[in-house]
Amino acid sequence: MGVFAGAAAANLARLGKTRPVIHNITNFVAMSFTANALLAAGASPVMAHAAEEAAEVTASASALVLNMGTPSRDRIAGMIASGKCANKKNIPVVFDPVGAGTTGFRITAAERLMEEIDFRVLRGNASEVLALGRRCAGSGGVDAVHETSDALETALSLAIRQRAVVAVTGREDVVTDGSRVLRVLNGHPLMARITAAGCTVSAVIGAFLAVDTDTLRAAATALAYFGLAGETAARAASAPGSFMVALLDALYTITPEQLEAGCRIEQAQNRNSKGATGENPECRHLHAGSRDSDDIGI
Repeated sequence: MGVFAGAAAANLARLGKTRPVIHNITNFVAMSFTANALLAAGASPVMAHAAEEAAEVTASASALVLNMGTPSRDRIAGMIASGKCANKKNIPVVFDPVGAGTTGFRITAAERLMEEIDFRVLRGNASEVLALGRRCAGSGGVDAVHETSDALETALSLAIRQRAVVAVTGREDVVTDGSRVLRVLNGHPLMARITAAGCTVSAVIGAFLAVDTDTLRAAATALAYFGLAGETAARAASAPGSFMVALLDALYTITPEQLEAGCRIEQAQNRNSKGATGENPECRHLHAGSRDSDDIGI
């Protein structure tokens, strides 16, 4: 835990010093809160969605975050243009597949994005990660109806299949690159009572990727920072409305030293998922070639 705590503190300090530009193509519900949270954390947010300019904006960013909370054909086109630009320039890309399992349109869009863009991190709740791994719709709404532990094997397989780090968020978070597994224990139940928390933590992961080249470590330390901010905010607020404001304040006031002291990241036993495909035979007929409620995007 000590190694990751020190890395978390170093990442937060670098974030404040470098103020990296984070390009977000995110959903309408989360846009304002996400931008404010990135500013509070020390990053510089840009929200540009039009396909006509998205790639040009990405070209000058330090990280790209793609959020599927309010999808449309035009927004997906902008995401693909930006993602390809980021891949060409070696800019890290985070994918938040909000509600991936709710409709056929969403799962098809998510599959297309994963086929055309190389993501460094996929971040979703357990139900979203299960939908991506099974490649089919039918998980319900955008809230998680599964526990993080339910999605661990799928996360391992998905990480191998996509050659990416997969972060499954919920009451506790799990982060894996397909071999190593980390558990992040920071957080508070009130985080499940506000909208945009999951979408925002994906953006914070993007900010940490801009200052740390170790993708697994960047994702885990970002989750610990955001979770600690939730714990800090809960001490100043007792209900969702005041908690949302207190969360922004905590993201701004937490120091690297406080993050190092409060960071709770554990190294789980390494797993071996060689040969796993993440495909669920029961869902193949639906794939014709083609934190709980803190992850709400719509």
